[in-house]
Amino acid sequence: FRRLSQENRPIPEPGPNEVLLQMHSVGICGSDVHYWQNGRIGDFVLKKPMVLGHEASGRVAKVGSEVKHLKVGDRVAIEPGVPREMDEFFKTGRYNLSPTIFFCATPPDDGNLCRYYTHSANFCYKLPDNVTFEEGALIEPLSVGIHACRRAGVTLGSTVFVCGADLSEERLLMAKDLGADFLLTVRRGDGAQQLAKSVEEMLGAQPHITIECTGVESCIQTAIYATRSGGVVVLVGLGSELATVPLINAAVREVDIRGVFRYCNTWPMAIAMLASGKVNVKPLVTHRFPLEQAVQAFETTRQGLGIKVMLKCDKNDQNP
Repeated sequence: FRRLSQENRPIPEPGPNEVLLQMHSVGICGSDVHYWQNGRIGDFVLKKPMVLGHEASGRVAKVGSEVKHLKVGDRVAIEPGVPREMDEFFKTGRYNLSPTIFFCATPPDDGNLCRYYTHSANFCYKLPDNVTFEEGALIEPLSVGIHACRRAGVTLGSTVFVCGADLSEERLLMAKDLGADFLLTVRRGDGAQQLAKSVEEMLGAQPHITIECTGVESCIQTAIYATRSGGVVVLVGLGSELATVPLINAAVREVDIRGVFRYCNTWPMAIAMLASGKVNVKPLVTHRFPLEQAVQAFETTRQGLGIKVMLKCDKNDQNP
């Protein structure tokens, strides 16, 4: 790990139920940087070189013999997790929990940060004409948010506290521009209960739901203290394996703590949200690089200089 390089590989042939994609836009995720810098995320450990990238879109270049719903030229967004077997999780619609699932850029599976890539056709979704390739790539992180909201039970009228927009003033202002009603600037060293009280004062009441996006122990503590009795905390961010949290406080107030692992069954909803204009992800893309400048793109992400850094894989089309 800690070494990025480009290599030439033969263009793969799609299987009967696959499509060959000419890749267009691939976003860099924090997990990509983590594998690059640390060689592992939890139990997922790099044992050989791996192609990065899982936030992606492209154009169909070739279809397998059994593929009927896609054709050459179709613009698609790629769902990176593909079940390998029809196990109990697949049958109950929670295929993201399958222990044998294929997932782009998760050891030992290669990702799609390349010129050409084959993928299960059933997990490639056609993009409407008014949804760009970059928006298609951003369906992956958008899906994390959709799945978290489903797990939390967010509905019209829910008061939601999102923990983890960042300490950066610039990023907080971006959250404001994208629709946040209130901003709470956190200072290093602020206590969890103190912050929870600040949240209540800011909102006028404790939130029904807290979406915790950092995985940091102190933030998980704040999330539990901040959430009203009978509410829900969803853990989106992944941090240390063990964390000290106020479990009794959650128990006696019936605050449910729910995990979130990736997503499932979200791409159609995400595409509809983008096509209708209900969600605007375009401002999130702050930097763009051609694939040849991947090292510079990854350094930009590692240093926290951008929000979403996008790599453009098609030499002849560098447009959004």
